[in-house]
Amino acid sequence: MSHPPTPGWALILLGVFCSAALAALCWVAGHLHADPPLRTAARFVHLVALVVGLGSVLAVDWFALLWLLGRRRLADVLRTACTLQFPIWLGLAGLVVTGLFLHPDLASPLTRIKLGLVLAIILNGLHAHWLGQRLERYRNAEAPRRLLVRSGVAAAVSQLGWWGASLIGFLNSQS
Repeated sequence: MSHPPTPGWALILLGVFCSAALAALCWVAGHLHADPPLRTAARFVHLVALVVGLGSVLAVDWFALLWLLGRRRLADVLRTACTLQFPIWLGLAGLVVTGLFLHPDLASPLTRIKLGLVLAIILNGLHAHWLGQRLERYRNAEAPRRLLVRSGVAAAVSQLGWWGASLIGFLNSQS
């Protein structure tokens, strides 16, 4: 690893900032009224951001599954996760920003659940970053079971969050 690990306090601070930013963006979304052409463009970019973000998450988790099956090394999983970290965050940011223009119904329980899932994805992503830095120490050795279990839970939370938010977005688009 060529750069020092991100300090835990910085990740916590970033989590607090992201939580506040998501709350502020929800307020903005409630006051923003996009015209139909802007909403159509936002819907397209929203879909592109979903492909980029979720596609990158799926690639990382696919490599992790191959590692669990003994077909890849942990170093391969870590390299893939590090490489795809930027598109994952870019896709997530794109989804949040374009969602502002899609006139979300913030009073809807489903929309609130989706926002909770988005927040869970963000905070879990920061935790996964921290876990990845801890796993780096074991790239050529056996990692402690506790660290592997935590990584598995983080992957499950990520999948549930991304797929749950996507499903709710789809259901909301139908009404």
